[in-house]
Amino acid sequence: QVRLVESGGNLVQPGGSLRLSCAASGFTFTNYAMSWYRQVPGKERELVATMSAFGSGNYADSVKGRFTISRDNANNTVYLEMNSLKPEDTAVYYCHARRVIQYWGKGTLVTVSS
Repeated sequence: QVRLVESGGNLVQPGGSLRLSCAASGFTFTNYAMSWYRQVPGKERELVATMSAFGSGNYADSVKGRFTISRDNANNTVYLEMNSLKPEDTAVYYCHARRVIQYWGKGTLVTVSS
């Protein structure tokens, strides 16, 4: 059974930091590109960052220089380090795995507000 379980979402003040985690199971982690998406109600889900098994991260322009994606292939976990958070980063953040088939987590809520 494939599972992607996100954690780490919280309420944080503008300028603050959070680290999201996604624990993966049920598939061969290193065969999949792992990504973080986010979605605000009423808007399309957007790609935030993606990373192949042994490559470097790629980022949406809106988060470049502030967010960092990383993965621990030994523990089947992908992370999203978020710094200098802005109110417009408020969203539900989803973990995503893709090869031919794709899988989604259920999301974790990040709220950036004073």
